[in-house]
Amino acid sequence: MTMSQTSSLTTQLDLPSYALGIAILLLVMLVHGFTLLQIAKRYEVKSFLYLAEHKHSSVALVFYISILCLFLTHIIEIFIWGVALWAFKLLPVLSESILFAGSTYTAMGFMEDILPPGWKMLAIIIAFSGMFAFAWTASVMISMTRNFRQAYTRKHMEKLKIPADIIERFK
Repeated sequence: MTMSQTSSLTTQLDLPSYALGIAILLLVMLVHGFTLLQIAKRYEVKSFLYLAEHKHSSVALVFYISILCLFLTHIIEIFIWGVALWAFKLLPVLSESILFAGSTYTAMGFMEDILPPGWKMLAIIIAFSGMFAFAWTASVMISMTRNFRQAYTRKHMEKLKIPADIIERFK
């Protein structure tokens, strides 16, 4: 096999895209995991304290702020992908790189594949990172709803003047 054939095979198999894609995927998942842990931990502590203090509306506020932070985490991850595409000169314009990364990360696919030959597999890896991240975020959101629902129920039970002994069952 000549050097030209080896280079052609490497390009046809998109081998460089796997290496870069796996590296950025690991970075994105580390950022995602660390950030989700921080958001979930802070939410759990705050909501537990607010529940104990009967500050039910504060639990809701912290819940919605946490959801906003989860959203911003995904935006940051799209920026990481976009900057990587731009920094490795795979796309010439930063804003276009970020838009392509967002389109691919969300699996919306509203942009055509504009990556150069030999890098097409990177789009699939970006899409997988988004699917992994969204699934992970969904699991955190589901766990967060327990305290949110509890605060909502307690608030409305108190509004309805339900006796304290019945409210105690929901603690």
